[in-house]
Amino acid sequence: MDEITDETHKIDLGAVGAWRHADTEPELAVELERLGYGTLWLGNVTDPELTVVERLLDATESLVVATGIVNIWSNPADRVARSYRRIAARHPDRFLLGVGAGHPEATKEFVRPYQALNDYLDVLDDGGVPVSRRALAALGPRVLRLAGERTAGAHPYLVTPDHTRGARDILGPGPLLAPEQKVVLETDRGRARAIGDATLGFYLNLTNYVGNLRRLGFDDADFADGGSDRLFDALILHGDAARVAEGVRAHHKAGADHVALQLLNPADTDPLPGYRALAAALGLGG
Repeated sequence: MDEITDETHKIDLGAVGAWRHADTEPELAVELERLGYGTLWLGNVTDPELTVVERLLDATESLVVATGIVNIWSNPADRVARSYRRIAARHPDRFLLGVGAGHPEATKEFVRPYQALNDYLDVLDDGGVPVSRRALAALGPRVLRLAGERTAGAHPYLVTPDHTRGARDILGPGPLLAPEQKVVLETDRGRARAIGDATLGFYLNLTNYVGNLRRLGFDDADFADGGSDRLFDALILHGDAARVAEGVRAHHKAGADHVALQLLNPADTDPLPGYRALAAALGLGG
C-alpha cells in the first residue's frame, strides 16, 4: 500500500477535466486519461463508501478523480472521512473530495445550509481529511468565501465566465476555482437546443441556480419556456470544437484554474468522439 504524501500542497487537476455522472465506467476513465484530461469529476455520488471513486482510480494511473458532489445531507461525514482515508492511502494526490448542500427541492433536511456545511467540514477535520484535499460546491459569495477559507477552493456548477470572474475576486488569488461547463458539439442552433434543453430546463426549476443566474443579470424572461436563447448561449457552449475551446479559455482568462467539461450528447451516444475532438482543440496532448 502506498504511503500518503504531503497533504498540504495542492492536487494538480490539470487545466481541463471531464464532468460525468457517477455511473462512469472505468474504460471511459482510461480513455479520458489517455486524451490528456487531468481530472474526472463525478456528479451526485450517493455511496458514502465512495466505491466508484476507488474503482476509477484503480483503473487509471495518473488521472485525478473528484466528486462533484458528495451531498452533505445523505452521506454522513464520518463515513465519508473514513472512505477518503482509505482511498487516499492507496492513491495519494489523486482524489479531491468535493462536497455540497445540493438544492432544497431534493432534500427535506435542507435547513441552515451554511451552518450545515461548516458542521460537515468540522467532522471532516476530525476525520483526517486535509483542507487541501476537499472542495465545496459554491455559487454565492458567502459559500465561496467558506470554500476559500476551509477547503482547497470552489467547484461552481452551471455558471458563466462572468461568474468565474466574480468568484475569483471573492476567493482571491490562492484558492482553487474549478467551474463546470456544459458543452454541445453541434453547429446548428436548433439541434444544439434539442440536445441541451432538457438539461437546462431541469436546473431552471431549482431555486439556488435561478437565484445565482439572477445575480448574473438574467431575469424572468430568460427563465420562461425552457430558457431564452441568451441564457442557453451563456450556459451551454455549442458549436464546433474550436468554438467550444474559445469558451473554455474564457473561463481561464476570467480566473479559473481548471474547467470541468460536461459533454451533453443525444441519448445512447458514445461521448468519446466528442471528448477526443475537444482534447485536440484544447491541445491537451493525449
